[in-house]
Amino acid sequence: MAEEFAPLANPVFRKISRIVDALGVEAYVVGGYVRDYYLRRPSTDIDVVVVGSGIEVAEALGREVKGKVSVFKTFGTAMVRAYGAEVEFVGARKESYTQDSRKPQVEPGTLDDDQRRRDFTINAMAWCLNGERFGELVDPFEGMYDLEDCIIRTPCDPDITFSDDPLRMMRAVRFATQLGFDIEEETFDAIVRNRERIKIVSKERILTELNKIVLSPVPSMGFDLLDVTGLLELIFPEMHRLKGVDRVGNHAHKDNFRHTLKVLDNVARKSDDLWLRWAAVLHDIAKPLTKAYDRKIGWTFHQHEVVGSKMVRDIFRRMKLPMNEHMKFVQKMVYLHLRPIILSEDMVTDSAVRRLLFEAGDDVESLMTLCEADITSGIDAKVKRYLANFELVRCKMKDLEERDRVRNFQPPITGDIIMKCYALQPCSAIGEIKEVIKNAILDGEIRNDYAEAYALMERLAAERGLQKVRDVAPATAPENVLAVEETPATEEAPTAAETPTTETK
Repeated sequence: MAEEFAPLANPVFRKISRIVDALGVEAYVVGGYVRDYYLRRPSTDIDVVVVGSGIEVAEALGREVKGKVSVFKTFGTAMVRAYGAEVEFVGARKESYTQDSRKPQVEPGTLDDDQRRRDFTINAMAWCLNGERFGELVDPFEGMYDLEDCIIRTPCDPDITFSDDPLRMMRAVRFATQLGFDIEEETFDAIVRNRERIKIVSKERILTELNKIVLSPVPSMGFDLLDVTGLLELIFPEMHRLKGVDRVGNHAHKDNFRHTLKVLDNVARKSDDLWLRWAAVLHDIAKPLTKAYDRKIGWTFHQHEVVGSKMVRDIFRRMKLPMNEHMKFVQKMVYLHLRPIILSEDMVTDSAVRRLLFEAGDDVESLMTLCEADITSGIDAKVKRYLANFELVRCKMKDLEERDRVRNFQPPITGDIIMKCYALQPCSAIGEIKEVIKNAILDGEIRNDYAEAYALMERLAAERGLQKVRDVAPATAPENVLAVEETPATEEAPTAAETPTTETK
């Protein structure tokens, strides 16, 4: 094939070609780099299989280009950085597995052996790098036809493929979701038959694939496939429990699994943020636990946002998601996801908007994206009404933020000031006083002013029988004074407990 074959135009491939010809071994580019070229997808994943020692070829390339060679003898692989590319070398091999592990016993093999061990036909195609065969496609399992037909299929018996390495079941779902492909019938049935084998796969490996599904263009496709294959119940039982509809007389609630997938797809159309997408996955996760039937109003899910935010930590821990600021962000989104529905009422008070800005902080735009995605009614007029109301909420937020700068609001009276004034050790009274002062400022009862907050502190301390031992002046002038002038309202916004949580979304 011609030297200018586009995907092999990088000079590193000709360097490898000369080296392997001189060593008398065969070498092939295989896997994702080949697949993605034909799919017209960018790829930086270059894997080279050598019928011989991959490490020897890598070291020879490193010497020639004076590049760094990273050798991983345990895995028989080596990586070289050259000409702006990272190339991983491995010797062709064949594998055998035991029943209780997905880690194979490995021995040297032929190119055919190596292609047979690949997970799917579209990942088993290879380009030769040797001499006159440079760029020749080697495709024994007709991966090109499967690419054209948009099919995920295993090269060999799918029952053996998935039993040997059950993670491949997750990868089948992931590739189908990322590429918009179908899983071939026998391959699909084999996933169903072997689904229990997923239990031997580490949580970390499963999570890697699950995150890629969540980040796919239409992630609902992946969760649907996980559901119908039986994998979802095994790896994510809380989400599986969202399925189903209960009916009493004429009262029925929506299928919360289907609703969650719609919300996830809505978020995916607007944001590539993995953690906002996880918030969409988990926003209604507590509905099965909070579901109740009221003969007057039908099905309710009171406080599901509170219970759900508490479930986030345990789900993150069990699934090996990060226990850091990303987890806290998802908790916050789940806890607050109903608030903008309250605020979309026409006669909402400024204090309610201020409180949302204060609690959401710099994540308020992410929250609004989630809440707008949460409107999944099939009634167009209802959707348009909610979205129009959300736009009004955004305007109110912008106005109050420009006027009051609530998003960066910090009350002027700190716990340290209270302890110094009253010679206190840390105790519950300090938190109670701080909370009352914060709420008074957010509700517009006092300004965010040191003197006014200090006076309120004194009244609250006196009510609790605390004796002042000294006065404390502000260290610096308050940076963020709230000029809170409450807009009159004829009706108050409903509290969280009064939020209509049955069929508002």
